[in-house]
Parts: sequence; structure tokens; C-alpha cells
Amino acid sequence: MTDSAPRSQARTPWRAVFGGSIGNLVEWYDWFVYASFATYFAGAFFPKGNDTAQLLNTAGIFAVGFFMRPVGGWLLGRFADRRGRKAALTLTVTLMSASALLIAIAPTYDQVGYFGAAVLLVARLLQGLSVGGEYAASATYLTEASQPGGRGFVSSFQYVSMTMGQLIGLGLQIVLQHTMSDDALHSYGWRIPFIVGAVGAAVVFWLRRNLLETEVYTEEDAHQDERGTMAELLRHRKEAALVIALTMGGTVAYYTYTTYLTKYLSNTAGLSKSDASLVSFCALFLFMLLQPLAGSLSDRIGRRPLLITFGFGSMLGTVPIMTALSHTDTFTGALLLSLAALVIVTGYTSINAVVKAELFPTHVRALGVALPYALANALFGGTAEYVALWFKKGGAESGYYWYVSACAAVSLIVYLTMRETRDAALSRDRADGPAAPGKRRTTAV
Repeated sequence: MTDSAPRSQARTPWRAVFGGSIGNLVEWYDWFVYASFATYFAGAFFPKGNDTAQLLNTAGIFAVGFFMRPVGGWLLGRFADRRGRKAALTLTVTLMSASALLIAIAPTYDQVGYFGAAVLLVARLLQGLSVGGEYAASATYLTEASQPGGRGFVSSFQYVSMTMGQLIGLGLQIVLQHTMSDDALHSYGWRIPFIVGAVGAAVVFWLRRNLLETEVYTEEDAHQDERGTMAELLRHRKEAALVIALTMGGTVAYYTYTTYLTKYLSNTAGLSKSDASLVSFCALFLFMLLQPLAGSLSDRIGRRPLLITFGFGSMLGTVPIMTALSHTDTFTGALLLSLAALVIVTGYTSINAVVKAELFPTHVRALGVALPYALANALFGGTAEYVALWFKKGGAESGYYWYVSACAAVSLIVYLTMRETRDAALSRDRADGPAAPGKRRTTAV
């Protein structure tokens, strides 16, 4: 090896994990903090009235952000394939910082009418654009920066960072709930987490400027003119369709038990907002710790067994778990049930990024992961909360439980029939590539 950058990266494998994850943490902190604080700012942007109707309005804007994700997936996925993973990761966090700042300073309905909601909408569109590219850039970076035998473990840190971002948001919410009055939170306190997010993203922008590009990308000499093109992606349309199908059940279940869970526990189960937030925080913390364990397990037994376990668990377990949660009025009961659901979801979250990255060659990997994944999220993940509230408003809340189960059943069929990707070779997988954290290099340089 003559290039000092890959040598440095190989000597410090945790640097790649940190670099690919820290920005992801801030991205998803900003993304999820909208959902976790929606109960406080819903009344600020829409006329006063029915609380569920106000939440429907904010959930609708939340869903609109998801529909921007395919655009972000296309634009930023192409950018990542043509200009590099590092450049894309820096751009996405810049967009997220701007969107968080917009929400923090948005005027209320009482001040300017629906103009404030319009500012909120623009901010969510920017967030959707950013996250649409962040997922793929992070997934490809973490996957390419590890050896084949450790890709599941390393890429699992994507959901570690995503969950940590949400935990920071929920933790801040809990602190604010205990240090500010309810009126103050509804009046101006909800702006604080968005200010924090904007500042945090600016810090990560500086950190990401020092990232090293992956060897897999820099050593890809062929297909220069085909990098990140739609024509090249269409040559891998079977893999793209597979990404959509395997994402469907996972994204609905994930958003049900993360972003929607706090609202469900307070609006349906009857827990206080503070107790509901604490349940979510504790369950998500344990869920975060499970990701590397499950990712490492997939390196030993394969990706499909974990996906199949999730598929069966979500298909058969959603209705009884959600039904039991709706009748739970204790902290312990709600925590145990929430954790049971998230253990099932771990079969998907811990490895879905690496599975998708392993399906595509280097020159179209970021776009191949980004666009179909973003489409699936727009159709299923982004609408999950809205669909849940729609069922609730219609007096048939249990219908949503069956909807989640049905989505999982469709994905389960894919898991049962797809090929195993664990041993798939990336374009430049080599024995002397960057080692996974905790693994030694086995080939002399």
C-alpha cells in the first residue's frame, strides 16, 4: 500500500465507525425530535381545537418529509457515487443543520397564520432531502470501511447512532419536562431541541471534513462514466425491487415502536407524557445495545436468519403486543412490552443497511441503496404514524395493528426467498482492507 490515507484508516478502524456514525446521530436526532416534540408544538402552527386533529396535521407534515426522501436518495445517492461518500456525508449534515434552524425560528399560527406551518413544511422537506441521502451514504461508508467478516458488526452502528440520536432527543425532552412547566413547553420550550440540533449539526460538519474516503471507492477505476446513473441502477432493477420489498415490513414496525410509541402510550394507553417518554427512552437504550450483538451474529450465521426471525415475530406478535400496550397503565408493563417489540425489530434494524449495500457494486451502491429504500420509507415508514392516527380517529385503532402485521408478512415472503448476502464480495474486498473494530489484519502489507 502506498497511499497513506488508507493506511491511516486501516490502523484506526474505529475512526471510520465514528466518522460514519456521529453525523448520522445528529441527522436522526433532528429527524426524530420533530416527532417526539410534536405533542407540544402541534397547537403552535394550527388552529386550536381537537388534539388528535392537530396531531394529524403535524403527522401529515412529518409524512411529507418522507416523500422528499426519494428525491434526496436520487440526488445525494448519485452525488455519493460520483463525488465520494465523504462529500455526501458532509453535504447531508449541512442541509439538516439548516432545516433544524428553520423550525427553531418558525413563527406561530397566532403570529402569522398558516405561514408558520409553511415554514415548518419547508424545513421538513429539507430534512427529507438530507436524510434521503444520509442513510445510503452512511450505509455504504460503514460497509466499505470494514472487512467482509465484520461488515454486519460495523454497519450495525448505523442504527446505534440513529437510536442514540433519538435517545438524546427523548432525554432532552425528559429534562425539559422536569425543569419547565407544561405551559412553557407548549409556548417556547419546544424550540430548544431544534436549536441544539442546528448547533450539533454545525459541529459535525467540521468533524466530517476530516473523514477519510473508503478504499473500496477510491480504488474503483472502472465504470467511471456509469457512477450513480439511473441507467446503471436500472441494470440492477431486481436488486432495487428487493430493497423496497425487504424494507416494507421493517420500516413500518420500526416507526411504530419508535416515533409513534410515545404518542400511543399517552393517547391510547393513558400514560402521562413524561412516563410515556421515559418508557420510550429506556426501551430504546436497551434496543441500541442489541444492535452490535445482532450485527455480529449475522457475520456468523448469515443475514437471512435474522430477517426471517423479524418477519415471523412482527407478523405474529404485533397484534397481541399492541393490544396489550393499549391496556397497560403501569410503567413496568409498558416497558416490558415495548422492549419485546424492539427485540423483534432488531432482526431487521441491525443488518438492513449492510444487506442492501451488499446487493450492489461500488459504482452504483449509494444510489442503489438510497433511492429504493427512500421510496419504501415514503410509502410505508413515513405514513405509519398518519395511518395509525387515521385508524384511531375513525374508531378502529386495532386495524392499524393488522396493517403492521400485513406489511411484515409481505417482507417475510422476500426474506424466505432471497439469497444470502453475507459472503457477497464488494468490488474491492481484499484481505488487506481496513479491518473491522476488534479484528486483526491477517495479511501482511
